[in-house]
Amino acid sequence: MSARDNILNKLRAGLAGTTPRPDQFDEALVTEPWQYAPEDRVQRLRSLMEAVHTEVYTLAAANWPAKVQELLDSRKLSNLLYAPGTEYGQQLTVHWAEAGAKQDLLAYDRPIEDWKEELFWQVDASITSTAGAIAATGSLVLWPDRHEPRLMSLLPPLHIALLKASEIEDNLYGMMQKQNWSAGLPTNLLLVSGPSKTADIEQVLAYGAHGPKELVVLILEDA
Repeated sequence: MSARDNILNKLRAGLAGTTPRPDQFDEALVTEPWQYAPEDRVQRLRSLMEAVHTEVYTLAAANWPAKVQELLDSRKLSNLLYAPGTEYGQQLTVHWAEAGAKQDLLAYDRPIEDWKEELFWQVDASITSTAGAIAATGSLVLWPDRHEPRLMSLLPPLHIALLKASEIEDNLYGMMQKQNWSAGLPTNLLLVSGPSKTADIEQVLAYGAHGPKELVVLILEDA
């Protein structure tokens, strides 16, 4: 018998003869105070994220590749890490070729062991999709997978996140229910409310200590 089986058996034995308490969870406690009109969700998310040094732009869905190129040009960055196997990645590739963008597109299509040095020290910016956002807390939801691993949003100094306006939910509980998170969460789901920051050293707030120094959110309006 494994150690896991021993632990589970002890837990089951401890429950013998007990009666489960009824589930009296009132979802209104975590939803009613944080509900907004659909037209107010974008503005609330934007105001909360901008308050913690996040750049937020709202634009037509077809215009985001040009905005990404503009962001890189204005910062004089030389490359962008992206996921070629995603719909966004394919759109970016087409735009880069047609516009003659000067930045190199770096495809995240190799195991980290094959290019660890380059990934950690030579990538200027990255772009990822999101699984939505939460208006109540001003948070993005990132759902890393094999196309967009966690390191894509963690390592580069600039992280650009693409967010559909229609996927901004009122609160965390509402998003969990709508997207049916209980059916299968990833091993690493992230709530991101701004660029990395810390005030551990002498209570001085510093950005970029544990992740990107800059976060840019592009909110894509539905057609």
